[in-house]
Parts: sequence; structure tokens; C-alpha cells
Amino acid sequence: MRTSTIVLLVGIVLLFIPIPPFATIAGILTILAGLAMRFLGGS
Repeated sequence: MRTSTIVLLVGIVLLFIPIPPFATIAGILTILAGLAMRFLGGS
């Protein structure tokens, strides 16, 4: 599995953790980080 895929999966899991707003913000940031890694790093 690519690192960016793992980061995206972690972000999606965080979105479903019912501890707003922290988990939601962390999930969104994690997903954005995963997408950035995928586009910038190509991995």
C-alpha cells in the first residue's frame, strides 16, 4: 500500500469518530495531506 493511501484511509476513519470538532478537522487535514502527498510525491 502506498503511504498516501494509508494517510487517506486514516483521514476517512477520523471523519467518522464522534468527537467534533477536533476529529473532523483532523480528518479533513489528514485527507488533504494524503492528497497533497499523492499529487506532489507521486507515491
